[in-house]
Amino acid sequence: MDVRNCRSCGRLFNYLTGIQLCDGCKAALEQKFQEVKEYVRDNRDAPINAVAEACDVSVKQLRQWVREERLIFSESSGVFLECEKCGAAIRMGRFCESCKSKLQGDLRSAYVAPQQAEAPGKKNRDKDKMRFLDK
Repeated sequence: MDVRNCRSCGRLFNYLTGIQLCDGCKAALEQKFQEVKEYVRDNRDAPINAVAEACDVSVKQLRQWVREERLIFSESSGVFLECEKCGAAIRMGRFCESCKSKLQGDLRSAYVAPQQAEAPGKKNRDKDKMRFLDK
């Protein structure tokens, strides 16, 4: 059992995974998210500072929700993040589309290459045979 203090209110709670918030603070944060989502839906062109002031949420928290791809601002709102790899302007997530595709390709090649290198031409049949020890 892992007991920690809540980052928001300081109460002790049983920590399992994720952010270090107690159940009450998680529920309050989720309620704030729903408020922000409704505000952004009604005011599509609102800049991030106006959303933060109107909903009483920090800009840092808004950016976190955009990075998690839970919240997306319209292109006309002027809210953009930077790609963590190349620095290009993006509307949501952590990486731009070109960096995402490059990372996917790198992961695929790292996963597939060892299998292709072992399969052709190797005679590992003796390795898989059962052996008996003579007594």
